[in-house]
Amino acid sequence: MAASELPQSIDDTLALLNDAGYVADRSLATILFLSLKMGRPLFLEGEAGVGKTEIAKVLSQQLGRPLIRLQCYEGLDVSSAVYEWNYAAQMLEIRMAEASGSADKSSLAKSVFDERFLIKRPLLQALEGEAGKAPILLIDELDRADEAFEAFLLEVLSDFQVTIPELGTISASETPIVLITTNRTREIHDALKRRCLYHWVDYPDATRELQIIANKVPGANERLSQEIVAFVQQLRSDGDLFKNPGVAETIDWATALTELDKLALDPQTISDTLGVLLKYQDDIQAVQGSRANALLKEVKAELEMG
Repeated sequence: MAASELPQSIDDTLALLNDAGYVADRSLATILFLSLKMGRPLFLEGEAGVGKTEIAKVLSQQLGRPLIRLQCYEGLDVSSAVYEWNYAAQMLEIRMAEASGSADKSSLAKSVFDERFLIKRPLLQALEGEAGKAPILLIDELDRADEAFEAFLLEVLSDFQVTIPELGTISASETPIVLITTNRTREIHDALKRRCLYHWVDYPDATRELQIIANKVPGANERLSQEIVAFVQQLRSDGDLFKNPGVAETIDWATALTELDKLALDPQTISDTLGVLLKYQDDIQAVQGSRANALLKEVKAELEMG
């Protein structure tokens, strides 16, 4: 499949993801294919670290299209997300006109609100993508933004256009490929979800997670990788941690242990490196010591049995 050419089937979409080292299941490939085919935004929800953002990066790489990322945060507004005027440059233009004696008010007003003074933020950049090569617009962690911005985004996603009072309405020549992610720290309004296709990105099963490590940490010992995945899967299934380790943390742990030339897990190594896998002190304290030893014995016994 040529760069910038969209996949023509679910199998093509699955191959596109797998070719980039993203180990996806068929349900994700299906909803992604439909999103691309229908030109609808894809709303990806799931715990932090399960690979939602990576999907946008893979699409950008595989389709040969620019990735424009809008990282959401509390207080995000139009000036940070869409556009703002370069006031310092405008003031300099005004002073230069005054100094030259050509400060006609009407022409000066038109001059300072020229596009050359416009600072384009991610949403405006995404609308101005080239025809035939519309960018990938990643609206990352929307749940961190305020509800007011969410309402504004709803309008943008409805028509894929924004109005700049001094310049007029700017519409997308081709609709960008839009992916929206959320870690579900708060609920997103149904009105926005209705404009999107939806997929819950879950933690992978052991087989997929082992394949992910093989792709991302090719130098990891096979036995070590099996023990890491079994240990992490057991931690998640217990369900009593404040923050379960995501796939990103599993990869980091496998990388760290490989750097330490470990061939298998042992109690001391687990105790020394838990800060790579878990990011809250309460969780580390809960796992360290006897619990980690018990989990490790269980993991090794299961792997020995087959």
